[in-house]
Amino acid sequence: MATAQKLRRRVKQAASQWTCLFPNEIKTQQQSLVFVKRMMAVAVSSITYLRGIFPEDAYRIQYLEDLCIKVLREDSTCPGATKIVKWMTGCFDALEKGYVHTNPADPNSIIESYQFKFRYTPDGPQLDILSNKKVELKLTMKDTKKASVLLIRKLFLLMQNLDTLPNDVSLTIKLYYYDDVTPTDYQPPGFKEGECDSLWFEGTAVHIKVGELKSAFHVMKVQVTADQEKMERMQRENALKEDIGSSEKRKDSETKTKKAALK
Repeated sequence: MATAQKLRRRVKQAASQWTCLFPNEIKTQQQSLVFVKRMMAVAVSSITYLRGIFPEDAYRIQYLEDLCIKVLREDSTCPGATKIVKWMTGCFDALEKGYVHTNPADPNSIIESYQFKFRYTPDGPQLDILSNKKVELKLTMKDTKKASVLLIRKLFLLMQNLDTLPNDVSLTIKLYYYDDVTPTDYQPPGFKEGECDSLWFEGTAVHIKVGELKSAFHVMKVQVTADQEKMERMQRENALKEDIGSSEKRKDSETKTKKAALK
C-alpha cells in the first residue's frame, strides 16, 4: 500500500512538473503551437544558461523529472536577457502565422550555431523512412513527453562539454520565411529585413542532430553546428554518443527566401 501511494505521488508530481512547462495534452493545433513555442523557449534558455551568456538572476527555475531547467525571466533586469525574450516573442509571432522556414545556407562569422527547424502539417507530421516516400506518423502524448525530456537531456550534455565561450561573444537570431505565404512588408516584432549573406564558421563545421519532436500538427528539430575538432574530442571521451557528419553544401529545391535580421 505504501509503495503504491509513493508511486501515485511520483506520477502526480511528474504530471505537475510537465504542466508547469507544457500543455497537458496536444489534441488541437493551438495546443501544439503552445507546446512548440514553450519547447523553443526552454531550449534557447538552456543554451544561454549553460553557455554562461547571462547571469543567474536572469533565469527562473523549473523542474522536469530529474532535470533542473533554467528559463529566461520576462521581468529580468538584465538588458541582454530581456532582448532575447523580445526576440523569441517575435519568433513566436512568425511561427503563429506559419511564415517560418529553415534555410541550410548560413550568415557571418560564428563559433556555434543552433538551428530550429519547423514543418507545418495539417494532417500530421510527415517522415521519410529509408525511402523517398512520405509516411504519416501518429504519436501519443507519452511519446511526445519522452522525446521532449530526451531532447533537453541531450542539449544539457552537449552544452556542458563545449569549451567556454570568449568574453566578447555576441548572440544573434535569424529567421527564414516562406516567400509564397509571407507578406512582403512583414517583419516580426524585434526584427528587421536582412540580407541572405553567408556564414563564416571558425574552424571546420560539423552538424549534430540533438533531437526531433512531433505532434499531430508540428515538427520541431534542433541541430547544433560546432567546431569539428571539439566534437571529435568529445566523441573520443564518450561525452556525446552522436554520429558527427562533416559540414557540406546542400542543394535546396525550395524557393528563394528573404531573411529577417535583428534590429
